[in-house]
Amino acid sequence: RVVLYRRMMLRIAEAIGRPAGAEALVTGESLGQVASQTLPNLAVIEAAVPLPVLRPLIGMDKGEISAEAARLGTFETSVIPDQDCCQLFVPPHPATRAHPEDVAAAEARLDIPALVALGVAGTERVRLCWPAEPAEPPARSQSL
Repeated sequence: RVVLYRRMMLRIAEAIGRPAGAEALVTGESLGQVASQTLPNLAVIEAAVPLPVLRPLIGMDKGEISAEAARLGTFETSVIPDQDCCQLFVPPHPATRAHPEDVAAAEARLDIPALVALGVAGTERVRLCWPAEPAEPPARSQSL
């Protein structure tokens, strides 16, 4: 289920990004953090879209990712208790090696284009800037 959900998220991201000129999708996945993030599952997930999927955090562990989030000022937001879809739908023993033929069979029962359209229609556009506030210019040193 989680692999199917992540494939759908990529499809929705592509449907939003392509008209805006996106040439790749970027995710925050880290290898092995959760069962859906094993190499076999990542390959099945990214096969859902033709755009390249970039994963800049792929080799970082949870501690490194948390430290980077704190540095960027996003850590506090990331730990707000909430039930996101991944938490709601994760099975007690998730598969670590999804089989493409099983995924194709499951998706054959879905109206993928309609679900992507529904996902796109439910999006909210938010502009993110970093750093949030302009930094003060560095003090100039004066030579004597």
